[in-house]
Amino acid sequence: MEKRAQLYAGKAKSVYETDDHDLLIMLFRDDTSAFDGKKIDQLDRKGMVNNKFNAFIMEKLAAAGIPCHFVKRLSDTESVVKRLDMMPIECVVRNIAAGGLVRRLGVEEGKELNPPTFELFLKNDALGDPMINESYVEAFGWAKSEHLAKAKELTFQVNTVLKKLFLDAGILLVDYKLEFGVFKGEVVLGDEFSPDGCRLWDAETRKKLDKDRFRQGLGNVIEAYEEVGKRLGIDFDN
Repeated sequence: MEKRAQLYAGKAKSVYETDDHDLLIMLFRDDTSAFDGKKIDQLDRKGMVNNKFNAFIMEKLAAAGIPCHFVKRLSDTESVVKRLDMMPIECVVRNIAAGGLVRRLGVEEGKELNPPTFELFLKNDALGDPMINESYVEAFGWAKSEHLAKAKELTFQVNTVLKKLFLDAGILLVDYKLEFGVFKGEVVLGDEFSPDGCRLWDAETRKKLDKDRFRQGLGNVIEAYEEVGKRLGIDFDN
């Protein structure tokens, strides 16, 4: 496979075209950011850790019947993915109150949410990724109603699979965000699943093992990511 021109560069990943129109190369960089890019740093090994973490999770989800854009891992920091027509929205499921939900509603952090909540956000850094709803998506044409409904269905399917996967490793899946696109008419999970885009707490101590360690200046960010991965059985040395 021939790696060609850069198609897109985000806060922590770059995407490149290939000689196959349907396939792209996703590069995981060591860059990290928070608060809509207001806090930026580089963390050694982050690109490698997130690439291997994402590959592991995507393979688990695909095995559970969830369509994913991930094809294969190319190297420590690169993976081959399908080219999706992305929906400009984020689907968020919350199992436990934390982060923005606590700030918006004044609820206690750590409160179990039963049933889990589902939220939508518009991907727009300039606007701070505002919260939206299904009516907005349909009215502004950000996604077809049937595609959004499928994305919501898949988001909850992911929750079923990953809550158990993490809990078996002694970890609580607090919340997470997913992005979806369309590939040859099918709604497919895109972007990545790593501790950058979810909250993970130790099930006993509730120690934070995710990007909140960077947001809140707790330190040992990548060490926490690696701890989660190793509990799941990910080998970061190969």
